[in-house]
Amino acid sequence: MNCMALESPDGILVVDCGITFPREKYGVDVIHPLFDYLEDRADDLLGVVITHGHEDHIGALPYLLRKIPRPVWAPPYALNLIRERLKEFRDVPELELHATTPRQRFSVGRFEVEPLRVTHSIPDATALAIHTPGGLVVHTGDFKLEEGPLDGESYDRQRFEELGREGVSLLLSDSTNVDVLSGSAREAEVARALRTLIASKRERVVVGIFPSNIYRLKTLGEIAVATGRRICLIGRSVQTHARAATELGRLGFTGNLMVSPERAREVPRSELLVIAAGTQAEPQSALSRLAWGDHPRLKLSSGDAVILSSRTIPGNDRAVWDLVCEFERRGIDVHVGATDPSIHVSGHACREEQAQMIEWIQPRAFVPIHGTYHHLMQHAKLARGLGVRNVELAENGQTLLLDSHGLVPGATVRVGRVHIDSGEEIPAETLKERALMAESGAMFLTVPVTSEWRLDGAVGVHSRGVMASAEQVGKVREAVERAVREHATVESRRSAETVKDAARRAARRVLPEPTMVIAIEER
Repeated sequence: MNCMALESPDGILVVDCGITFPREKYGVDVIHPLFDYLEDRADDLLGVVITHGHEDHIGALPYLLRKIPRPVWAPPYALNLIRERLKEFRDVPELELHATTPRQRFSVGRFEVEPLRVTHSIPDATALAIHTPGGLVVHTGDFKLEEGPLDGESYDRQRFEELGREGVSLLLSDSTNVDVLSGSAREAEVARALRTLIASKRERVVVGIFPSNIYRLKTLGEIAVATGRRICLIGRSVQTHARAATELGRLGFTGNLMVSPERAREVPRSELLVIAAGTQAEPQSALSRLAWGDHPRLKLSSGDAVILSSRTIPGNDRAVWDLVCEFERRGIDVHVGATDPSIHVSGHACREEQAQMIEWIQPRAFVPIHGTYHHLMQHAKLARGLGVRNVELAENGQTLLLDSHGLVPGATVRVGRVHIDSGEEIPAETLKERALMAESGAMFLTVPVTSEWRLDGAVGVHSRGVMASAEQVGKVREAVERAVREHATVESRRSAETVKDAARRAARRVLPEPTMVIAIEER
């Protein structure tokens, strides 16, 4: 959920604007940052610059831009994805969308931004060299230092070294893989491993990938041709990324190579290669529905193979292993990173590569970004060990002040998370109620009253997910009826809401845990 503001007396430049996904659903689709800080300074917001097209860097743009419409600068591939996303939001006005090009500078107010090519697990990933009134800031974005990338577009070592010689005031660098000391594999090595593995299979093969990894998608197309298979893309996100890559000429599947999900069952099992989304076992994702046998277009059979060419994001371990086990119970041959380490490689720099970036840039100050507090702390230690004296570790909400004298901590500002259900914000109270209902169930009370708010019959009590005996339910009914009768003796401020409050308080004195839902029935 990356979103950072660079603020000078002349205005604010936002770098990236991403979403994250909930660990506990409660009806939440996505989570985006609380934008109060930017909304309070809306007149000062100049625009948004995007480093690359992953959801945790672009997914929250519609939620920000429908409140504060501003220009956006992004690499071509990310820009295609942003356009796709904005089509889903009718309340976002027409915007200025600008494609960025590595080494071509552009100005946003007094900020002068130069994108620099880096390698990552998505096309057109860039770092940013940003000339600010406080000095030159380099933001690596998500990166790794991969030699010989499949698209031939390597990281810009020469420009990083030049910037280091020119003098960089501050380096902000990706910390995600700091615990991996060295030896990041290359995408070409993964391609060879996947080709060997898929060629060994005699039945249908399903490969789960991160949909944004177009290099992996293109590789699988080449493997399909080499092994005499046809490709079927299952899952909205993988289809969206394939379409965006094709429009930019980065994916060249021929017409007869592809088969639609509707016709996948017509292809002989030995001739089908399915590429599916849902490697984190997301509910209703393509892989989850294939695992539990309820996908409407395709059913897997014993002897088929599933290859998860992905990593498990921390926190999703249990769900992913449940997915793996469900495939295996059905006689499907499953390959994951734990059994076949060569089938996936991270798109993030290991510690050795992080150190190399620091040595090239030679920053006067350093701030680790992207990762847990543990990752940030370890990256900060690395920078200090390499001789960077001015190192600051900042968590969400912490401001830092940069000028010619260096970098120092500033004030802490309000930050938070906004939970979204079907495109709309879920109020905090509603989310709290959903969590309470999931934890202790809900009790529904129907209170019949006259037009004068007097009890007019027995209170109806129904529960869902509540640990309560018949005796306790009876006590709840008695307590509510008594409270409503007593409430009717008070002449002032009688209303549906005051009756509900009296009933809720009485019920909770008997059963404090469940969520109490009160309905007033006027007779």
